[in-house]
Amino acid sequence: MADSDQISSATVLHADLDAFFASVEQRDNPALRGKPVLVGGGIVTAASYEAKSRGVSTPMSLNQARAICPDAIVVSPRGDAYSAASKEVMAVLEEFSPTVEKISIDEAFLDGAGMEHIHGTPREIAQKIRAAVLERTGLRITIGVARTKFLAKVASGAAKPDGLLVVEPEGELDFLHPLPIEAVWGVGKVTSKKLRARGVKTVGDIAALKEDTLCTILGKAQGHRLHALANNQDPRRVAPRERRKSIGAQRAISKQPRTRAELEAILDSLVDRVTPRLRRAGRSSRTVVLSVRFGDFSRITRSRTLPAPSTSSAEFRAALRALLAPEMEQIHELGITLIGIALANLDDGAQLELAFDGPGGHEIDATVDAVKERFGKDAIRRGAMVGKDQGFAAPQVED
Repeated sequence: MADSDQISSATVLHADLDAFFASVEQRDNPALRGKPVLVGGGIVTAASYEAKSRGVSTPMSLNQARAICPDAIVVSPRGDAYSAASKEVMAVLEEFSPTVEKISIDEAFLDGAGMEHIHGTPREIAQKIRAAVLERTGLRITIGVARTKFLAKVASGAAKPDGLLVVEPEGELDFLHPLPIEAVWGVGKVTSKKLRARGVKTVGDIAALKEDTLCTILGKAQGHRLHALANNQDPRRVAPRERRKSIGAQRAISKQPRTRAELEAILDSLVDRVTPRLRRAGRSSRTVVLSVRFGDFSRITRSRTLPAPSTSSAEFRAALRALLAPEMEQIHELGITLIGIALANLDDGAQLELAFDGPGGHEIDATVDAVKERFGKDAIRRGAMVGKDQGFAAPQVED
């Protein structure tokens, strides 16, 4: 899409619930209101703003959080309550725009264009949404409004908690450029370190660099993307996402002998790539699928249906390993050049609580998801894969 085709007015809304999990706990238990609340087990997966104001952040160990905030109240996660609250909020959003793009359990984009005669200006729509969400769900929501999706999300972040910020087109760069580089999507710890080492500290500093220079520092794809975003060039429109029938990933493998342990480690890594996306979308899977391409380029696909819908990484790993075992003889004979997995037969939030509740694996899943969400997908890797070339193809989505 050419720049001239971009939206010319601030009609994109980004709605983001404030400290969502902790806010649900405070809503449902009046005794927690106004107090520092931590949601989690060994790791803090969510913190109320009262706790955040004391220095608690996520993911942080519970012991560290208690040292910072000794009067914090710790509650166990309730995934079913969060899923139900999310559905209530999304239903409210859909009343104000026919185009709602849910991007996680607690945030969504809306297109306010053409709604002036029904709900008013985008600012008025945002005000009405905030009031309706609070009245119907008891939760507070922050909304950013801008010309692009990128800037609307930045605006909602700047307006938190419980705020509303409209960035008009004429003031976009004045608002954006003084912000720290970490405000740009994709600038995590590694990218931040590279840029700051070269004196690049603000979004304006990124915009001032030549695109070729950014590409030299960060690589062509990331350099091009960051240069565009730093100049608020984001042609993406708000678009409802189609419901996925399956979600998967695959890895190409050089044709050489592989042990069962090596292939199981690869399977585990693929599961670790896919399952956080499943849980973040509030969905569960009932069927796991294993795909193998042999050295002679023949293929097999095997599947197993679980007793009940699940979000458990451990359960998916066990099922996939069981599917792999009978194929090892043929793998040894023919070699293997590709292995892939898919989670199919998806349910919408049927077992979201499994990502949070219960001992052992489910709590580990939530903790690992939180760490990767903050520090990047490679912040935690399996010991069996450390030092090895990951060689992953981009995760595939099958509709």
